[in-house]
Amino acid sequence: MAFERSRSARAGNTETRSSGDQITAWRHDAGVSWTVVTTIIKTLRLLLLGLWLGAAVFFGAAVAPALFGVLHSTGLSNANELAGSIVTRLLATINTSGFAVSLFLLMTAYFSARVGNRVAVFAEMISAAIMIIMCGVNHWVIAARMVALRAAMQLPIDQIARDDPRRVAFDSLHSYSVAVMGVAIVAGLIGFLIMARGSSPTRGPQAGSPLGVER
Repeated sequence: MAFERSRSARAGNTETRSSGDQITAWRHDAGVSWTVVTTIIKTLRLLLLGLWLGAAVFFGAAVAPALFGVLHSTGLSNANELAGSIVTRLLATINTSGFAVSLFLLMTAYFSARVGNRVAVFAEMISAAIMIIMCGVNHWVIAARMVALRAAMQLPIDQIARDDPRRVAFDSLHSYSVAVMGVAIVAGLIGFLIMARGSSPTRGPQAGSPLGVER
């Protein structure tokens, strides 16, 4: 009888160890899957924000000035009107894409969470929120108002006197648009630096993993 009890105890211990090994294996597999998903999302976030920053800076520093300069050099009487129409379309793309990218960053901020680095995650979310506000205001408020003013002028903007109230309002909105875009770019750059630093390799448990599985 004692022998049978001993065999039963050993069998129970073996079964317990087997169940424990299965749970450990499952946790490991789940942790690996979580790591892959997190890595993909973090890489995608950096890529999208980097592309948008590059496009926005290139547009503001090179495309817009070059476009106005080239059209002015042709001696066209409506050079500003033509350049403004092209810039408006390009700026709409920059604004809407910036709004979409920053919204994606805010929605996926959870995947950038790191243990003991909550301040950085919060700062990243604030940067994304600022981008959303700036790009949204620039596109749906400022740019929309500028388009409405140009339509109300009924003449190419080059033929409108600079002291005309509509031209004055248009120039003021243009200055606001440049300032708002600058704020969005700075916020995006700050967010990019935070994300790049947060994506550096770490040791210990997988950051943000609900299973706490080590790499």
